[in-house]
Amino acid sequence: MIGKIKKLITDATGISTEGFSVEVSANKDHGDYSTNVALVKAKEIGKTPKEFLDILKEKIGSNKLFNKIEIAGPGFINFFVKDEIFIENLKKIDKNFGKGAELKNQKVFLDYTDPNPFKEFHVGHLVPNAIGESLSRIFEFQGGKVKRACYQGDVGMHVAKAIWGKMQKPELAWGQAYALGAGKYEDSEDAKKEIISLNKLIYNRSDKKINKLYDEGKAESLKRFDVIYKILGTKFDYFIFESETGELGKKIVEKGLRDGVFEKGENGAIIFKGEKYGLHTRVFINSDGLPTYEAKDLALSEIKYKKYKYDKSLVITGNEQSDYFKVMLCAMKQVLPKLAEKTMHIGHGMMRLPEGKMSSRTGKVITGESLIKKVEELVLGKIKDKDFSDTEKKNIAEKVAVGALKYSILKQSIGSDIIYDFDKSISFEGDSGPYLQYSYARAQSVLRKAKKEGIKPSFKKVPDKITQLEKKMSCFPEIVLKSSQNFQPNVIAIYLTELASDFNAYYAKNKIVEKSDEFSPYKTAITNAFAVIIKNGLGLLGIETLEKM
Repeated sequence: MIGKIKKLITDATGISTEGFSVEVSANKDHGDYSTNVALVKAKEIGKTPKEFLDILKEKIGSNKLFNKIEIAGPGFINFFVKDEIFIENLKKIDKNFGKGAELKNQKVFLDYTDPNPFKEFHVGHLVPNAIGESLSRIFEFQGGKVKRACYQGDVGMHVAKAIWGKMQKPELAWGQAYALGAGKYEDSEDAKKEIISLNKLIYNRSDKKINKLYDEGKAESLKRFDVIYKILGTKFDYFIFESETGELGKKIVEKGLRDGVFEKGENGAIIFKGEKYGLHTRVFINSDGLPTYEAKDLALSEIKYKKYKYDKSLVITGNEQSDYFKVMLCAMKQVLPKLAEKTMHIGHGMMRLPEGKMSSRTGKVITGESLIKKVEELVLGKIKDKDFSDTEKKNIAEKVAVGALKYSILKQSIGSDIIYDFDKSISFEGDSGPYLQYSYARAQSVLRKAKKEGIKPSFKKVPDKITQLEKKMSCFPEIVLKSSQNFQPNVIAIYLTELASDFNAYYAKNKIVEKSDEFSPYKTAITNAFAVIIKNGLGLLGIETLEKM
């Protein structure tokens, strides 16, 4: 509908389609759609906003799509769409409803989650995982050809600290061994020297005993990560390791040095002077002649492109790395300009818990597994009296727990911090993932009852007046498109919550399954349409639906 309204406006006024928006109205009193076109485009045809709106109302006010259009304030106009238009949209609802073609055949590469072997998968990794997986699904829904990658640090001082800790106390898990090594690195000069020496042995792979520990630790870490990915519903196409990027990164920087992009810094380090571009200086090869993260990220972009010739590459990390990426991408523009044009960093906020800030160095890290487990236990407490088998309860608890966590992350705009509230996150009422899952299960219960009563969904007999529920359902494709264009899954999350609220209000006011009611087939069709949209929408958030709850 947004596309149709935009076309009507441009055809009526001769303006370009760029620069103005048509939005689904948040307030039903303001029509079904509204636009700011007069504020931003009136000058284009030499008119005041009021004159522009008067022309627009005169030329398209009688269009068959609308009951009326209404000028609102100094620069807005509201569109009230005819009920039959919404009904026609609802008739098209099937399992593919909401799919678009905006990214048709576009190759999109997403890099997200990125836990480091030898360290814990902590709650901070849940945030980029939820965001990256949701964006991947949204882009696929818009026709994009998406590849998912996880870039992991399998070399560096964190590895040496973990192996040192394991050598001191073999009984420790790798995350605990890392915490021990990290602590001693700060507190003991002797331990620090040992860890530095150990790091060189790991890098050179010159000691069989160390190599064995390294290989075992890496394999064990990756195996544990795979278990978590399965629970979270993520399947990566590529796992790329930091150890693959060093030599290539060094070559790229050395060539950039010869070309004048980089310059020599203190003690022979190679640096990029970001101040020339309003940024800050960063080291790309250190004084020991080793490539830094910055050089490795340059190599990473080339490695990704060799694996999959992407049109767009998105890197999803915490906001605290935003300044780093500004410098790194600025340097990339000089040495790998074509790839830099295709690369974008998306910074997300942090998840904070009542326990306070996490620290893998102190060993007080809250792991992703432990958080999911804790939420599962809370959900099991809520459903303990339900008439389900223990296996069914376990399945429900896991899916609801993951849904609760993902929704808590995705309902925020990507850049915002998340304050995780355990009780609110598992509520079956209101602003939560379980509320949406429960609303879907309720709709499925109604549909099972209708089937048992022999009532088939149908739009043959439609009430004289439709509700806000029908109107909101029909705009799902536009919501998905907006979410894709703005890189914001929260647009879908907020929409689904509002939609579920409308459905539950409809359910409370209407007896949907009733053989004597001539509109029961219509109400059943509405319920089916709602179930399809909720399932599709939750799928885009990476949240599974449940037939019963």
